Amino acid sequence: MYNYQIHQNIKAYVKEFQLDITDLDNYFYTSFIANVSAIQNLYNQLYGQHQHADAHFNDLLKTITKAYTNRSVALKQKDASKGARGNWFLSNEITGMSLYVDRFAGSLQNMNDKLDYLKDLGVNLLHLMPLFKSPEGESDGGYAVSNFREVDERFGTLKDLQTLQKNMQKQDFYLMLDIVLNHTSHRHEWAEKAKAGDKYYQDFFYMFDDRYWPDEFDKTMPEVFPESSPGSFSYVPEINKWVMTVFHSYQWDLNYTNPAVFLAMLDTIFFYANLGVDILRIDAPAFIWKQLGTTCQNLPQAHTLLRLIKQCVQIATPGMALLGEAIVAPKAIMEYFGKDEFTARECDFAYNATHMALQWDALATGDTRVMLAAQHEILQKPFGTSWITYTRCHDDIGLGYDDYMIQQAGFNAYSHRMFLKNYYSGNHPYSKATGALFAFNPKTQDARLSGSLASLCGLERAIKSNNKKDIKESINKVIMMQAHSIFLGGVPMLFYGDEVGYTNDYSYLQDEAKAYDNRWMHRPVIDWKKNEKVKDSTSIEGQIFSATKHLISIRKSLNAIADYSNLQWITPHNIHIAAYIRNQGDKRIFCVFNFSNRDAYLTWFAFKEKGNPPSKLYDHFSKKEFKIGNDNEYLIVPAYGFFIMEAL
Repeated sequence: MYNYQIHQNIKAYVKEFQLDITDLDNYFYTSFIANVSAIQNLYNQLYGQHQHADAHFNDLLKTITKAYTNRSVALKQKDASKGARGNWFLSNEITGMSLYVDRFAGSLQNMNDKLDYLKDLGVNLLHLMPLFKSPEGESDGGYAVSNFREVDERFGTLKDLQTLQKNMQKQDFYLMLDIVLNHTSHRHEWAEKAKAGDKYYQDFFYMFDDRYWPDEFDKTMPEVFPESSPGSFSYVPEINKWVMTVFHSYQWDLNYTNPAVFLAMLDTIFFYANLGVDILRIDAPAFIWKQLGTTCQNLPQAHTLLRLIKQCVQIATPGMALLGEAIVAPKAIMEYFGKDEFTARECDFAYNATHMALQWDALATGDTRVMLAAQHEILQKPFGTSWITYTRCHDDIGLGYDDYMIQQAGFNAYSHRMFLKNYYSGNHPYSKATGALFAFNPKTQDARLSGSLASLCGLERAIKSNNKKDIKESINKVIMMQAHSIFLGGVPMLFYGDEVGYTNDYSYLQDEAKAYDNRWMHRPVIDWKKNEKVKDSTSIEGQIFSATKHLISIRKSLNAIADYSNLQWITPHNIHIAAYIRNQGDKRIFCVFNFSNRDAYLTWFAFKEKGNPPSKLYDHFSKKEFKIGNDNEYLIVPAYGFFIMEAL
């Protein structure tokens, strides 16, 4: 609904910032006027009853206008180019890598010298793990931020980041950075002022004079890190108060019921956008709204807040996509794409964490039935949004899929999860994996899994025993797992080191600030002499690198792999095989994967049942052609093998 007063306020800010709404800035102005009612409605859902609601809303309008004004000409041109392509991030030509700058290259300056290596691999999107200032020994891997606008000196300077971004842009790389919306470090300026007794900044956090309200919250809030950080509140001796600390005691949760907090963090979001960020990864969005008597996770207001952010970004910095790092159950993850009138208008991306974990389930069991039982929910993702698909990331592997999926495959859910935890922690007699349990909860027996892709695939143990057969099998597992996620749909995100088969790095045990967190075992320090071995095609590094490079190249050549909601799963004629079809026009790509340690047989009928049966198939990976046989004949898929087959 049109609001005359809001229109006048926008015109006043346009005049204040000297924008040309008849020419250069017309698109921004008309977009703002067209969408401001949606922004106001979302804002009022959260803050309409606040005593300073109107004043803060006017500040919001000004913040949006200021962000657009501060955006460089180059970034505005890039926005226009992306807009002309529609949903630019659905492209099959984008492949990402997630990395820690210091552990990968040493510094931001050194990253410039690694762009050729990444380009050779085929990577053109870089997720640089948290770069901004965080206290040594209390950083949580950079997710305890003490200054959202100052690069930590361990990596370099803000100018170094800006230089890298410009070099990346010249070479057609996209940039992804994190923003930690849920909390700050207790060393952040806001927290320090709160500890000094400043009431304004104490209201930026959930602070209480005694344990009454913390105890009430704790009745329904699950513990995130029960081993290292039990409970959800920490005592602040400087002011004799309790503060909410859901993750670690040094990470203070921000209070988004206070609109001043929202405005401060929105301004930070725009700061990142105007650094040239193409995808902003919002860390832990499931936690950003708290309400007594709930789990304080995945609340409706959290989605309202994300939608409000999205609408503001779409006006001021429309070329930046939003990724919601919500590692939640399959049904809950769909909420982060938006629904009803905000379908595909909340987060542009989410992690396909469910399928990532299901891949590991299938690899351990050699059985794909649990994986396939989950697909009807995963396929509900709305058109115009996309997944980040991956086999490994910096975090642990949580077995977050639903029990009914396990039961539907014929397994007991509790026993099945116990098997997986024992298998990947190396505590099962048939396991070749080398991993560890993370965040084990003795009350519930729940745990997640740590370990590198290669080590969980058996490579660490195979190298130690110098078993050439097991080494080859482990390499095949690594490549098959990567292929499965690369062609699934969405933007594939490699984790650094996996492209050359890094096994667990145990040096973290010598660092007191990291020794308590075994996730650091799969966050290696890159040895560039080892990476030089990619030039030797017979080395482990060379085999994995060249195969990964080949997979990325194939993906870029096949438009049908773009994420246009064009994936169909093939009926499971063999429990060891997962197979899907990617369609675009008259193009069909059949992707077939064997998760077992033996050859698997797939009836040729599987390629005919969806209609329009092909007569021949060309496998892009092996570069071999196959003739479709009779229904009583079979395609033989080698142990831990796969095909990327185009219908001819």
